[in-house]
Amino acid sequence: MERIRIPRIMQETSKKLLYKSKSIGFVPTMGALHEGHLSLIRRARVENNIVVVSIFVNPLQFGPKEDFDAYPRPIDRDIEILQKEQTDILFMPDAALMYAEGFCTFVEVEGLSNKLCGAFRPGHFRGVATVVCKLLNIVKPTNLYLGQKDYQQAMIIKRLCDDLNIDTNVVICRTVREPDGLAMSSRNLYLNEAERKAAVVISKTLTHISDAIIKGRISCTEVPSMMHRLLREEPLVSEVQYAGIFDPHTFEPLTEYKRGNLLAIALKIGTIRLIDNMLVEIK
Repeated sequence: MERIRIPRIMQETSKKLLYKSKSIGFVPTMGALHEGHLSLIRRARVENNIVVVSIFVNPLQFGPKEDFDAYPRPIDRDIEILQKEQTDILFMPDAALMYAEGFCTFVEVEGLSNKLCGAFRPGHFRGVATVVCKLLNIVKPTNLYLGQKDYQQAMIIKRLCDDLNIDTNVVICRTVREPDGLAMSSRNLYLNEAERKAAVVISKTLTHISDAIIKGRISCTEVPSMMHRLLREEPLVSEVQYAGIFDPHTFEPLTEYKRGNLLAIALKIGTIRLIDNMLVEIK
């Protein structure tokens, strides 16, 4: 596995690969890799000649009271995992080179970035869009692989590519879950044993509401209150930031079912913020 830290060298490496008609599959991460990341890497391996994985804890997407310094960085473990997965290139850029002195250019996807998670994390998606735009310009991937768990993020990046004519195909892959249903996330490492058990209430609520919708047992307007009630039954849920049913393209709350419907939740178990979602299709 080749390791690259300098953006210019990664850029030149990608240019040479593309000149040789090699397709590049790219999985951007902040490290602390888990099976969710590995599912993206494995799909990229099947569908591309070259697999590039980035590890970069992006300071722009963390708010002043968020956990940038505490974010897990088990880099030796991550490198070992990537080698086992036969990753071709690990791009692990230095922050000083990604954001050189005087950096003052930012990317923001208006209309999508201030809803759901954006309402509770001001500036977060501007940081995400900016770093992903930079990574795409550096890596120049044929295909970009993202997980559905971060659905809002994935749709913002897809809109970014569409609006700015970035020649990369965005592939959104299903959420990978633990055996008990909890969506895999690097933030799960912060949970103690009791909190980890309590966190299952998120996926249980999504599954319960999804089944009720499909079986016609609940109206669209009843969904948010039912979701809040189910989540609040778990004593370790300290805050429900949002829980409801939304348009999967605009993130506007729905009052009537559509063919495609997004159930989405963001809450805190103790002090740890977790998100999850489920797409429900009504035929």
